[in-house]
Amino acid sequence: MSQSLPLEISPGSALDEETARAEVYGLLAQLLYVPPEPPLLAQLRVAATETPAAGAFLEEPWRDLVAVARSMRDVAIHNEYDALFGGVGKPEVYVFGSHYLSGFLNEKPLAALRGDLARLGLARDEAMPETEDHIAYVCEVMRYLIAGDDVAVANLTQQRQFFGDHLQPWATPLCDAIAAHPKARFYAVLSAFMRAFFSVESQGFDMLP
Repeated sequence: MSQSLPLEISPGSALDEETARAEVYGLLAQLLYVPPEPPLLAQLRVAATETPAAGAFLEEPWRDLVAVARSMRDVAIHNEYDALFGGVGKPEVYVFGSHYLSGFLNEKPLAALRGDLARLGLARDEAMPETEDHIAYVCEVMRYLIAGDDVAVANLTQQRQFFGDHLQPWATPLCDAIAAHPKARFYAVLSAFMRAFFSVESQGFDMLP
């Protein structure tokens, strides 16, 4: 989405919690939409290994993610992405919400998501070939709801509603599917970080009045 901010992987800097959350969602979107480009992986490899968002619960899975990025070559991570999510026809691992929520692609969960995006004044870029329930797109929406300038849309109430309706119900099954795949190494570690991060997000939203 055009409203998104430039990604800076800087978990050790004096960022406020909201900026850190937005950056994590942005990182997930970039790692899951296409095979990550060398500059992004280079940033990840030199990232500090303290927690990228508030809460020590994330420190170990973040450290593991940085470590696996450092241990693998760009081409190996690229090939792993293609093996899991790419290829012609049916992918090894689906990254679309409708698959996990209904068992099929382009079903009612996608229609519901599109309705909520329209309500928020958001729309898919015509250049994007994937449907809006792609995990990367959903993470990018969350990033905007945290970091966007329009406070009528980018606020905690909208974040909690969108997360609860369109990410939380299928985040764990997606992480399970990635972690269970025999070819997953980098993305298995990423899925563990995702699971921890989404758990922190869920707990945080549960604490809101």
